[in-house]
Amino acid sequence: MLTFEKAVFQQGNFTLSADFEVPTGGVTAVIGPSGAGKSTLLHGIAGFAPQVTGQLMWDGQNIAAAPPQDRPVSMLFQDNNLFPHLTVMQNVALALGPTLRPGRDKQDRVQDMLTRVGLDGLSDRKPAGLSGGQQSRVALARALLQDRPVMLMDEPFSALGPALKDEMLDLSVSLAKGRTVVMITHDPADAGRIADAVIGVVPGQALPPVATQTFLTNPPAEMRDYFSPL
Repeated sequence: MLTFEKAVFQQGNFTLSADFEVPTGGVTAVIGPSGAGKSTLLHGIAGFAPQVTGQLMWDGQNIAAAPPQDRPVSMLFQDNNLFPHLTVMQNVALALGPTLRPGRDKQDRVQDMLTRVGLDGLSDRKPAGLSGGQQSRVALARALLQDRPVMLMDEPFSALGPALKDEMLDLSVSLAKGRTVVMITHDPADAGRIADAVIGVVPGQALPPVATQTFLTNPPAEMRDYFSPL
């Protein structure tokens, strides 16, 4: 269980508070206006935004002081965060350790994951030689190969066309099955497609998760100026 206990995260002069539990093993969407703190919430979970008060619990352990690499978290970034000078194989293999020459065992694990995300035969290419959708698949493969129980998604497919975005959302959820997924989106249709619950974010505050269909038809009072029921 991922639990925020009066947690406050800070980025620059901005702070975001959260005090709730995130459902385990499901998909939770994060929706709110630009600048309200959606990315701050994910960065706080990942350890990239300092936590100034409260606790952040995972399975009963407070991880608030743990560095990012020691948290049970993998993250898909909006820009994919690929290294342009590395091959697909090398980019994905970073999930298994900081080496540019993975051994045979690691190469086999990377290749298996590349096959699962639909990138067979592309392990020697560099990001510039891939389409936007293929780059997204590389980033997804790396996040999945880290094999962490929590996967954060900061709108990684927002630059893709609608059909490809839907395909990537479906693929991500299918391959991450059993993990706790927290996904930022500006599109309520994304939440309706894959999310079990929705966290609404208003300036400076993340609201407790609400079942997706309830959120879509009757959003929290704090968000009604932003969000019209569908």
